[in-house]
Amino acid sequence: MVIITEEEDDHKRHSKPSPRPKPTPSSKPSKPSPPSKPPQNVQNPFAFWFYFTVTVAIITLIFISFSSLSPQDPKSWFLSLPTPLRHHYSKGRTIKVQTRPDQSPFQVFTSEKSVTESEKVIIVHGLGLSSYAFRNVIDALASRGVHVVAFDLPGNGFSDKSTVEIEDSGGGFLGRFKFVVSEIQEKGLFWAFDEIVATGQVPFEEIEARASKRKVEKAIELGPVEIGKVLGQVIETMGLAPVHLVLHDSALGMVSNWVLENAGSVRSVTLIDTGSKPAGALPLWVFEVPLVREVVLGVSYAHALLVRVSCSRGVGGAELDAHRVLLKGRDGPRAIVGMGKKLNYSFDIAEWGGSDGLKGVPMQLLWSGSWSKEWSEEGRRVANALPKAAFVTHSGGRWPQEDAADEVAGHIANFVSSLPATVRKVHEEPIPEHVQKMLDEAEQSGNHGHVHVHGHAGHEEHNHNVHGAGAGYPDAYGLGHGHGW
Repeated sequence: MVIITEEEDDHKRHSKPSPRPKPTPSSKPSKPSPPSKPPQNVQNPFAFWFYFTVTVAIITLIFISFSSLSPQDPKSWFLSLPTPLRHHYSKGRTIKVQTRPDQSPFQVFTSEKSVTESEKVIIVHGLGLSSYAFRNVIDALASRGVHVVAFDLPGNGFSDKSTVEIEDSGGGFLGRFKFVVSEIQEKGLFWAFDEIVATGQVPFEEIEARASKRKVEKAIELGPVEIGKVLGQVIETMGLAPVHLVLHDSALGMVSNWVLENAGSVRSVTLIDTGSKPAGALPLWVFEVPLVREVVLGVSYAHALLVRVSCSRGVGGAELDAHRVLLKGRDGPRAIVGMGKKLNYSFDIAEWGGSDGLKGVPMQLLWSGSWSKEWSEEGRRVANALPKAAFVTHSGGRWPQEDAADEVAGHIANFVSSLPATVRKVHEEPIPEHVQKMLDEAEQSGNHGHVHVHGHAGHEEHNHNVHGAGAGYPDAYGLGHGHGW
């Protein structure tokens, strides 16, 4: 008997493994990943330069703020000058000039080398320069028998660069706050408290009176009319008229009107690298931008690069540093920028040269023939605008007084000597009555030639408003006579 059971089949049927689920993409076995590298910091180079620029700007602004809060001591500044500058100053003298009746007189520094009974030449420099730049031209002209004078324009060189004026203070909270700060700086923090203790009351009236009027130091920013007045007063005070004018760079734009109005006092005009536009070789905008100005005036290399690119390639390092120090001192940059803005930029050199007042005035044009092609073309344009002027080239740059001084002086001396000699009138003062009486008595008694007269001098010896050599800065330091800043 066969027994058939289905347990096994049923068991197998029921125990049949269920189909394995297909792996999903997420459940696929992944290969072992390589060990991860540490993250690298990728720096942007622009970020470095941004933060560097901001840092330099902040440091510069802090430096400017501190320098403006602590004014430069005039004595310390003068004594810190290079020896050639102090030597140049010691040989000059200062003259008082005044451009407006309501303005206080200010001092103009002059450098002079006198030759008896010779033609008189006065040199007017361009903005940003001084008589020191023409020291070699002065020596070379004097050695050729020329009486030469160079002076520093106000705001330049050793001349005054600022004046103190009294003005109404600004009203409102800000104006009074500034006044309180200035009072604290001048009199100390406990000045008002001391007044209360001494008088028993707050000095309101004195504070109010002082607040309404205050002294303000302003940079000298003269226009062409005022600069012409300065030139006229220097010529009159030093007895130079009629004079041979030597105008360099932007000087023509500053004194052109004075020349037209005083052609009778002008014996001849020599223009040295004077373009058809009033702007000179030195870019004045550099001294108007705060950060750029501080770099150019504070770093010798930056200033030297500016001069050699714009003005002259042959200036030595010591001379350049002397120019930089003079330009930097006490409101110098602000003065020349202000004067540059007041120049007449509509000035027409052809119209000026062809005016009726200058028909009988001889002219000479000295021009750099090696500076650049563009500058040589400008020279031809100026020469065409002044057809009556003699055109002569030199080997220097746009500031040839430094790298071609002897050559420039030779051209000036030859031009001056080629003209008819100047006839000067000598005005003799009348003999005082008591002196004449003594002379008459001596003649009657037959005692000729034994009368001694004291205190009488000719007109040429009277020199008003002129201080002797060594005047100016040293006065404030006990080193001489004159004035100080």
